[in-house]
Amino acid sequence: MNKIFRFSLLLLLLLSLATPAFAQGNSPDNLVYIVQAGDTLWAIARKLHVYYDEMLAVNGLTENSSIIPGTQLIIPGLGDLSGVAITVKVPFGETLQSISRRYQIPEDSLIKINRLTSPFELYVGVSAVLVGENEIEAQDGKRVSLAPEESFLEMAIKENLNPWVLVTANNQGGTWDLIPGEVLFVPGTESSGPGGFPDEIKKIDFSPNQFVQGHTYVIEVNIPDGAQISGSLGEYPLSFFTKDGKTYLSLQGLHAKESPGLKSISLSGVLTDGTPFALTQMVEVFSGNYHYEEIIGVPQETVGIAITEDETTQLQEYTLQSTQSKFWAGDFLSPVPPALSAAYASYYGGRRSYNGSGYYYFHSGLDYFSSMGGDIYAAAPGKVVFTGPLLLHGNTTLINHGWGVYSLYAHQSEFLVQEGQQVSAGALIGRVGSTGRSTGPHLHWEVWVGGIQVDPLDWVDNSYP
Repeated sequence: MNKIFRFSLLLLLLLSLATPAFAQGNSPDNLVYIVQAGDTLWAIARKLHVYYDEMLAVNGLTENSSIIPGTQLIIPGLGDLSGVAITVKVPFGETLQSISRRYQIPEDSLIKINRLTSPFELYVGVSAVLVGENEIEAQDGKRVSLAPEESFLEMAIKENLNPWVLVTANNQGGTWDLIPGEVLFVPGTESSGPGGFPDEIKKIDFSPNQFVQGHTYVIEVNIPDGAQISGSLGEYPLSFFTKDGKTYLSLQGLHAKESPGLKSISLSGVLTDGTPFALTQMVEVFSGNYHYEEIIGVPQETVGIAITEDETTQLQEYTLQSTQSKFWAGDFLSPVPPALSAAYASYYGGRRSYNGSGYYYFHSGLDYFSSMGGDIYAAAPGKVVFTGPLLLHGNTTLINHGWGVYSLYAHQSEFLVQEGQQVSAGALIGRVGSTGRSTGPHLHWEVWVGGIQVDPLDWVDNSYP
């Protein structure tokens, strides 16, 4: 029994040392967050938009404290609010106004809880903090908006709605506050979709869902046949195309030297009944973490920021043009023989120094090892729009694949196609050389999307619509 007593005492001591810290003094009068599985103190502070040290202090915790699911943590700086807070990731198409209406939380409360100084701070992927006395759930509901020259009463009758229920559910002072195109939420109805757009727009997707320097992005919008849509990604205009009259797609590249941080996406248009729609929201751009490389021995006359910009502008006269015809399907092929398809001499995006210059330049394509005179193939079906010598790219072939997508083949020793020629995937189009800004024979291959050079490996490894 003595041994059992000593063992029990030791076990109790160990358990007391291992027991996670709990916030003390939480009461119903506080605004609290309930710890979820996988949460850490750092992650909680970040998604609640509070200072880490303040959260520790108000809850009597230290950096070494541990927490378990179910622990209640007081949210600092909001002592005049009470209830339980949750967080949700903000998707594209949801605004301060639409979140307020979908969760039936007043806008001023959302502004205070999320410490907003601008509605644009609710950007795509950020955590929005929501609070309520009971369980907080999003409500599905139909979205309606006034068409031009339509009265509020006419819209209510058309939608078989009680006009005053609509006014109060959307926190309107009265029918006089409504303007054409404003999206209203109808609680108690069955419909879902991006809350910042009319009900006719059922879906908006980005692929991939994280914006990183140097990659290709597909924006997909489901809208009715006959509707008009346009948009922009920052300074880049978005061109939309459709194959079925319902799903509209835009492909756009993001520059390898795009500044990390927030960038705007805007979509606007007109539905078939004349109802306008428009929304601008911010997305976060992340660094591509590209490498640095020093290139020695290129012709000195090819080194210079101004001449690099001039040649980019010259090529954009072609690559900024988007044609309705789409020639490719599925993955792009490697533009070299199979034995060399993974023989990369230099990857896309690397920050470059030429002949001892600063790292002012970036590698705008993918280099393949090859001997002089090696075969060059078209990566996908398309139309040749340019063949000729360029100062930096040397002897160059540019192929239009449709929908604003182009491929470029540089430093050639010989052309085997001509402008205006239609080519198939895998067609022999040229021979490897070392013309232009080059130190030896190789193929420099580029893919342009929406007038921007992007990582060609994306197009080899993925199928774009």
